[in-house]
Amino acid sequence: MPGGLERFDSPGKGRSLRVTRPFKLGELLFSCPAYSYVLSLEERGCYCESCFTRKNGLAKCGKCHKAFYCNVKCQKGDWAMHKLECSAMTAFGENWCPSETVRLVARILAKKKMQKERCLSEKILQIGEMQSHIEDVDNEKREMNEADVARLHRFYSKHLDFPDHKDLLTLFSQVACNGFTIEDDELSHLGTAVYPDVALINHSCLPSVIVTFKGTSAEIRAVKNMKPGDEVLISYIDLLYPTDDRNNRLRESYYFTCDCQECKSKSRDKTKLKVRKQRDPIEPEIISNMVRYARKAIREFRLLEMCEQSLEEMGAVFDDSNVYMLHMMYQAMGVCLYMEDPEGAIRYGEKILKPYKQLYPPYSLNVSSMYLKLGRLYMGWEKHSMGISALKKAMAIMEVAHGKDHYYVTELRNEMTQK
Repeated sequence: MPGGLERFDSPGKGRSLRVTRPFKLGELLFSCPAYSYVLSLEERGCYCESCFTRKNGLAKCGKCHKAFYCNVKCQKGDWAMHKLECSAMTAFGENWCPSETVRLVARILAKKKMQKERCLSEKILQIGEMQSHIEDVDNEKREMNEADVARLHRFYSKHLDFPDHKDLLTLFSQVACNGFTIEDDELSHLGTAVYPDVALINHSCLPSVIVTFKGTSAEIRAVKNMKPGDEVLISYIDLLYPTDDRNNRLRESYYFTCDCQECKSKSRDKTKLKVRKQRDPIEPEIISNMVRYARKAIREFRLLEMCEQSLEEMGAVFDDSNVYMLHMMYQAMGVCLYMEDPEGAIRYGEKILKPYKQLYPPYSLNVSSMYLKLGRLYMGWEKHSMGISALKKAMAIMEVAHGKDHYYVTELRNEMTQK
């Protein structure tokens, strides 16, 4: 058990974690290596498959020519996992298409077979003890899990011995409930991992800690001063959205409803759902349809114009601080970056930032990542003073969330000095 922490049973929640000594804002509670992890296929060639270091000049695997590594040490260290895919990628060619979840489950099965004793990521909770909610899975998710099991058998049967079908379905449900997305400093998706000890931490819309990543390890730091007996709480979901929306997301993915003070009081919902004065009230279904339509348009990257038209239509109804408007503007900013339109990206980023600061909790990575994106865009447009100002505000949050010695913080300091 990491020092200063203890496992306990929380009324209505079950297994939980709390602190036994004071922790200050930004202090590291504990670090947890991944039990298993996998790099996203989209990031291959940019990051080392073994340690997730981003660098130029990575060496590729001599057999499949698809995996990349810092050096021979990283390549040898990853071989037990990479061999699950190396020959299969060559044999299947373009037909090799397991999901990231399937790839992660394959690595978990391989790790279990090799494992002789409890590993460093299981000091508090073992991998098999993670909650699965298998009994709560609906038909749609069950069909998705069945499809993933079929892909697992298709692409990994050469190197793996599979448990029975029921155990495989349970494992996929465990990964769905307990998997973590590893993200970079701008919250771009790098890969997926499981951390059994971190999976013990319960959810709150008023979190006491934040999870960030150093390589493939998870670090848990306090985002407020904590006293002995305080429960360690993280947010499982995006906290931008209003109470009913958040709880719908929690029920859909994690099968519970949050009863934290924020959910009971709904104190921020009025701001998050701010609507312009109008004659007729807008139906929630219309909001949902507009957001769904815009997501589809953006995914297909056909029409920034259609996205902007949707924003104009929503703007006639909603205030700019309404979370659905913010969601649309964030998507539009992403399209601008994809289409290499920095001026458009800056325009949307500036609109987003002020309500983000108001609606997200202190030391939110959503806010720091927006400052980072804007700061780097300003620098690219030679707006030096505005760029430095934004990057400094990003650093103030990152020093708490990531720690002052994290390489993201060090790289940002160097970036500011060089420019």
